[in-house]
Amino acid sequence: MDVEALLDQLTLEEKISLLAGKDFWHTVPIPRLNIPSIRVSDGPNGIRGTKFFNAIPSNCFPCGTGLAATFNKELLHEVGKLMGKEAIMKGAHVILGPTCNIVRSPLGGRSFESYSEDPVLSGHAASYIIQGIQSEKVLACLKHFVCNDLEDNRKGIDVLVTDRAVREIYLKPFQIALRDADPKSLMTSYNKINGVHVSQSQKYLQNILRKEWGYDGMTMSDWFGTYSIKESLDAGLNLEMPGPTRYRQEIQTAHKVNCYEIHEDVITENARRVLNAVKIAQEIGIKDDAEELANDTKEASQLLRKSGGESLVLLKNDGILPLPDKANSSIKKIAVIGPNAKVAQDAGGGSASMTTRYKITPYEGIKAKLEQAGNSIELQYAMGATLDKTLPDVGTITNYNGKPGLMAKFYKNAPGTADRELFHQLPLSTSKVFLADFYHERLEKGQLLYYVDIEGTFTPDVSSTFEFGCSCLGTAQVFVDDKLLVDNKTKQEYGDAFFLGMGTREEVSQIKLEKGKTYDIRVEFGTSPTYTLPCIHKEAGGVFFGFREKVDPQDMIKRAVEVAKDSDRVILCLGLSKEWESEGFDRPHMDIPGYTTQLVDQVCEVNKNVIVVNQSGSPVAMPWVDKIQGLVHAWYGGNELGNAIADVLFGSVNPSGKLSMTFPKAIEDNPSFVNFTSDHGRVLYGEDVYVGYRWYEKTKRDVLFPFGFGLSYTAFEVSGLKVQQKKDQVVVEVNVKNTGVVAGAEIVQAYVHAVKPSIPRPVKELKDFAKVFLKKGESKKVAMAFSVREATSYWNEYKSKWCSEKGDYEVLVGTSSAHTPLSDKFTTDRTEYWLGL
Repeated sequence: MDVEALLDQLTLEEKISLLAGKDFWHTVPIPRLNIPSIRVSDGPNGIRGTKFFNAIPSNCFPCGTGLAATFNKELLHEVGKLMGKEAIMKGAHVILGPTCNIVRSPLGGRSFESYSEDPVLSGHAASYIIQGIQSEKVLACLKHFVCNDLEDNRKGIDVLVTDRAVREIYLKPFQIALRDADPKSLMTSYNKINGVHVSQSQKYLQNILRKEWGYDGMTMSDWFGTYSIKESLDAGLNLEMPGPTRYRQEIQTAHKVNCYEIHEDVITENARRVLNAVKIAQEIGIKDDAEELANDTKEASQLLRKSGGESLVLLKNDGILPLPDKANSSIKKIAVIGPNAKVAQDAGGGSASMTTRYKITPYEGIKAKLEQAGNSIELQYAMGATLDKTLPDVGTITNYNGKPGLMAKFYKNAPGTADRELFHQLPLSTSKVFLADFYHERLEKGQLLYYVDIEGTFTPDVSSTFEFGCSCLGTAQVFVDDKLLVDNKTKQEYGDAFFLGMGTREEVSQIKLEKGKTYDIRVEFGTSPTYTLPCIHKEAGGVFFGFREKVDPQDMIKRAVEVAKDSDRVILCLGLSKEWESEGFDRPHMDIPGYTTQLVDQVCEVNKNVIVVNQSGSPVAMPWVDKIQGLVHAWYGGNELGNAIADVLFGSVNPSGKLSMTFPKAIEDNPSFVNFTSDHGRVLYGEDVYVGYRWYEKTKRDVLFPFGFGLSYTAFEVSGLKVQQKKDQVVVEVNVKNTGVVAGAEIVQAYVHAVKPSIPRPVKELKDFAKVFLKKGESKKVAMAFSVREATSYWNEYKSKWCSEKGDYEVLVGTSSAHTPLSDKFTTDRTEYWLGL
C-alpha cells in the first residue's frame, strides 16, 4: 500500500471521509482505491469485539491496577501478546488500550482501568503490554492523552494544573510508553487542560506529541470527544470517533477548505496518518467484516489464572495463611461469607467490561480446591450482605419455554399497535441489555426507533415480597402476569444506574410472590428516541432490569454470624463491583457499600479466625482491619479470579503482588480530597506533583498500606547495594536471598532522592523495579538501570525544559515506598536542560 500515491489519487471529499469513523467500531473504506476499513475494539483488559449486545464471549484479564500490581514486566508482555492474538480472533486491527492515566484519587470511576498512582510504574506497565500487543502486528491505542483522571463532568471539565505537574506526573507514563514501545495509535482525552480541550490542543497534540516527541502514529478522539472542525484538524486530531461523523461532514469541511478557513494540506496530513495506520493494519491479514471468534484454549485460561494469581496482594497475615486443604485437629469447617463470595467480580464497568467466556467465583474456586484435596474440610456459605447498587441481573434465574434465560423480541411498532410485526428475536442470558451497536437488516440505515419486549418466567422457591426495578436509556415498563409493576416511562428522572450513568435512575416496586408458582415477566422497552429527558447520545440505548427477594439486612447478617460461629475459619469475600467502579461516574466515598462493614464487625465478634478477601480496583475504607487475621486484596481478577484467589489462600501460589497505589486510612488523607470533583466545570490539581506516595512521604502522613507493599509466605533478605554510573546510565545491583521455607518472588524497588535540590521536590521517586523468583534458600543478583537524566530531572517551568540538576542523589532500595533501608549515592557534576523522549 503506497500511502503517498493514494493521497495523490484521493479527492478532497474522500480525504475528508477518512477523518471520521464509518460506525462505532470501523474506519471509512474507499473501495475505488482498495482502501479497506479497519476495526477497533475495547479494551484495556480484554477484547470485547464489535458488540456490547449479544457479544461473542471474551477472555477478561485482571484490571489495570491489578496487572500493575504484578510488577512483572515479562508477564505483562505475555498478557499483551495474548490480547493481540485475541484481537485478531475478533477481527480487530486496533485495541483501544492500554489506559495509563494516573490514579489521582481512590474515588476515580476509572481508577481500576489505569495502572498506578506512580508515572514510572504506569509507563512501564503500558510499555510491556503494548510491546506484547504489537508483537502480533495488532495496533495498540494508548489512552487517554492526558489528565483524564476523573469522570465527573468529564467532557466539559477544565483541569487547572501546572506544567510541572503535567510533565512529571500525568504526561510521564505516555512519554515512557512512546519511548519504549511506540504505540501505533493514541486516543485523546475528553477534558480540557487550562481552558483548551486536549483533542484540539496545539500545545499537546502538535508541540509536545509531534514536534518534541516525534510521534508519527495516528491520533483518534475518545468516543464523542471531538468538539470542533477547524481547531481539531489544525491540532492534528486525525480521526473522529465514532462514526458517522458529527463534526467532519464532507460538505461543511470541504466548504471550509474552499473558503481558506482550513488549508487542504491539513486535511492531507491528517489523512496521511490514518492511511499509515491502515497500511500497518493490513499486514495482519484480517478480512473485511471478519467473523468474531472466542479464544477457548487451555493456554489462555492458564495465563488468565497466572496473571490473576500474581496480581493478588497479601496485606496482612497473622499466621492464618496459607490455609490447609485437608482437615486437621483445628480446622474441619471453613465458612465462605460475603456479597462477593458467589459473584465473580471480573471487571469494572464501562469500556473495560465485556461478556466473559466463563468466570469462576471465589466460592467455586475454593470448593474446587477442597474437592481436589479429597473434600475432608466441610465448606459452609452465607451471603451476609448485598452490595448491589441496583437490583441484580436475573438472566440466570429466569426461564423461557423451559430453557434458562430470557427472550428478546424486536418490533418496529410500539406495544398495543394493531398487527404488530415481529422482525427479530433472540435468547438472552442477561437482563442488562445495551443496544448501542445492535443492527438488523429489517431496520433502515440509521434507524434508532424500535421496540423490544423481553419475556421470561420466574418460579420463586420461597413465598415472600420481591423488589423489581429497571433503569433505561429510552422508556421501559415491567409487567408481572400482565399487570404493570414498574413504570419508567410516564415520569422519568436522571440517574447513574444505566450504562456510563447516561440514563434514568432505577425505578423500583414491590410485589408478593408465592413459592412454587410460575410468574410471567415482561419488560416493554422503547429505544432512545422515546426517552422523555434531554439526551445527546445517538445510539438505541438499552434497559437494565432485575429483581430479588426483599430481605431484612439484619436477618442476612444474623444468618452469616451463625455460620461463622459454627466454623473454624472464615473467608469473607467483599469489596466493590462494576456498579460502583465504572466509567461514567466517580465514587462518592471510600466506604464499602451496604451493610458489609457491620457484617465484618459482627462476624469478628464470634470468630477470631477471619480472612478478608477484598475485591476493588482502588482503595476502600477498612475500619475493621485490626479485627481480622488475614487480608488479601484481589482487584477485579478476570475469568479466573476464583481459582486465583483459592490458589493464594491455600498456598499453591505464593502471593507476590505489591500495591500499585497507596491505601490511605481515610479519604480525607488523600492529596486530592479537597480538589477532586468538578467545581462549576473546573478542577484544580492543587497537590501539584505530590500525588500518591509523594504526598504521604512529604507530609509524613501515616497510611494504611503504602505504595509497593505486599507480603509473602516466605521471607527475603535484600543486601549488598551497589550503584554505578556508566556513561549516561545509573546501574543498581542488589543481592536478594529467600531466607524462608518455601519458594516465592520478591519485588525490588529503586527510588531516587535529590539530596539538596534547588526547588521543592518529592522525598523519593520510583525509577525502576525488578521481580525475582527464588527457591527456598536461593540467592540471585538483581540489576536495575535508568538514565541519569530520568533519575535527576525535574520540569523547569521558567525554561520550559527538563532540568537535570547537578548535585548529589541517593538511590534508595527496598520493598515498598515506605521501606527502603538500602542507600547509596551518585553525583552529577553539571546541570543540563533537555527536551524529547
